[in-house]
Amino acid sequence: MIEKFNQKISPAGKFKNEGYHDDPYLRSLITKEEKIATKIYGSSTEGSKALASEIASIIKIKELESKKCVLGLAVGSAPSEVYDELVSMHKKDGLSFKNVIVFNVMEYYPIAPNALQSFSRNISEKFYDRIDIPKENIFGLDATLPQEKIYDFCRTFEEQIEKVGGIDMQILGIGGTGHIGLNEPGSSSNSLTRIVSLDDITRTVAASDFFGKDNVPRKAITMGITTILKAKRIRVLAWGEGKAAIIQKTVEGEISEEVPSSFLQKHENCHVIVDEAAGNELTRVKTPWLIDSVVWNDRLVKKAVVWLCQQVNKPILKLTDRDYNDNGMGDIIAEKGSAYQVNIRIFNELQHTITGWPGGKPNADDTYRPERKSPDKKKVIIFSPHPDDDVISMGGTMLRLVDQGHDVHVAYQVSGNLAVSDDDVLRYIDFIGDYTGGLNLDSKQIKAEHDKIRKFIANKKHDQIDLPEIRRIKTLIRVGEAKAGCRYANVKESNTHFLNLPFYETGGVEKKPIGKEDVKIIADLIKEVKPHQIFAAGDLSDPHGTHRVCLDAIFQAIDQLKKEEWMKDCWVWLYRGAWHEWEIHNIEMAVPISPDELMRKRNAIFKHQSQKDGAMFLGGDSREFWQRAEDRNRGTAQLYNELGMAEYEAFEAFVRYEFL
Repeated sequence: MIEKFNQKISPAGKFKNEGYHDDPYLRSLITKEEKIATKIYGSSTEGSKALASEIASIIKIKELESKKCVLGLAVGSAPSEVYDELVSMHKKDGLSFKNVIVFNVMEYYPIAPNALQSFSRNISEKFYDRIDIPKENIFGLDATLPQEKIYDFCRTFEEQIEKVGGIDMQILGIGGTGHIGLNEPGSSSNSLTRIVSLDDITRTVAASDFFGKDNVPRKAITMGITTILKAKRIRVLAWGEGKAAIIQKTVEGEISEEVPSSFLQKHENCHVIVDEAAGNELTRVKTPWLIDSVVWNDRLVKKAVVWLCQQVNKPILKLTDRDYNDNGMGDIIAEKGSAYQVNIRIFNELQHTITGWPGGKPNADDTYRPERKSPDKKKVIIFSPHPDDDVISMGGTMLRLVDQGHDVHVAYQVSGNLAVSDDDVLRYIDFIGDYTGGLNLDSKQIKAEHDKIRKFIANKKHDQIDLPEIRRIKTLIRVGEAKAGCRYANVKESNTHFLNLPFYETGGVEKKPIGKEDVKIIADLIKEVKPHQIFAAGDLSDPHGTHRVCLDAIFQAIDQLKKEEWMKDCWVWLYRGAWHEWEIHNIEMAVPISPDELMRKRNAIFKHQSQKDGAMFLGGDSREFWQRAEDRNRGTAQLYNELGMAEYEAFEAFVRYEFL
């Protein structure tokens, strides 16, 4: 389902020579800006399966030759599906790993091998423990050694790689700074396996895994750039638009120590494997008309016209024939008519996305409006992955839907308890203790419970899962904040739903796969409400994956229900969260937010006090969530204004998911 939606929002356009993949000359023309061979797949699943098949093929060939297959393996979200697919091949097809030798790419230092955040533990649980690889064939990086012994260990590690004949296939992810392994910006191209200091951005991104940045190790052990480049084949994986910018620098940019992944351009057999979102900044996707003739569909024309406005710093209606011709877009004029005709059409299309009536305007002509006028009072479900995504991402629209009389339900899909700090727990139990003490309740029992919690937190290690009692308190903190936000927005208490999807409730950052129970909980709510509108988070670049899983669960539930008669009257709108906004050519509904409404939205976000002042999951962006939301909303309004639309304070933007 997500793959189908990705295809809608990633209109790369088709080159007129559609068979260029089979023609070496045309292929080299289309990819002429790319210095590393790059394959774009429709989804991470599709790309992962292709790579798993390649790995399996190498293993089988080596087995026939009675040789060992040597793999260098990274860990993290990028290769996760590859390992799942290889495990599936092992269990279903009998793929054996008895002739495989593996070398781990990286490890935090210092860290125990059984720590929750240990890369060694992570890859063992995801992969090694589920296949028949001999334990003696696994070479990890020992992060328990004293630092004075690390140099000798790393030298021995390099010698072990050489002894087995070198690495046949090196699998890598890529960090937002361009690190491969944990070779941070500034790493030398001749570096070998060694201990390194972690970049501040890397530590900030990892903070959620360690329940706070202060717990993230400042060092790591990693294969060096030279170690990686010695591999016979290298495959780099990247998924989601959050990786699009660094993939463009890696593949099309200059070789630089500031972008360590750019050193991969030196390798003769390196392939970059991305989904459509991660490949979105590559020239052949972002501006294919600058490379060769393309087939101009309506969405690609809109994308190109918006790009042209930004290039020449003009609003749409001031573009001329010469602007089109000078920027590789003369074919549009030849095919679609004069610049004036194209400009008018695109201007009107963008103008028609703007509406102050996100639930539809009653008794109005809705021919060119993004939403229907009937029924004039709609039943609405706003699905919020975490207990604050609703107000962060579409708080202004939510307030307007309620103000305009629609029956608004808000459904929080997961508890979000991982994002609550231990300090907040202590603050709340202090309040509970003081309050209940004054009421002469069973203070001994309460005190005993609170002492147990205090003792655990005082001695808690950063790789420990919270006690059930603590997780319960953290959940209640998020529930209370969400209820306060809904009260502020005048959403009925009976319309506030806490789904607590089971996939999330592991107690750790690593979640379970989505299951039938998760989908059923969502489907049951949809059946109960029978909404005319569903709003859901389409923010697939959430670095922790929860948004993607929550959206997939909604899509699966909708797929089960789509044949119901009442579902024919249901429209699904996708918003984006704290990480990215829809590209303007994809936006299908833009709701203007006035200065007063923006302040009301901010106040609703402020009800989520546990997520202010250094929240647990800020990622690599130091701005608080309300600041990101306002900057993004104002930025969208500014883009509309620069294209020649009316000037608004801010916009919240939506894309429609058509499931029928």
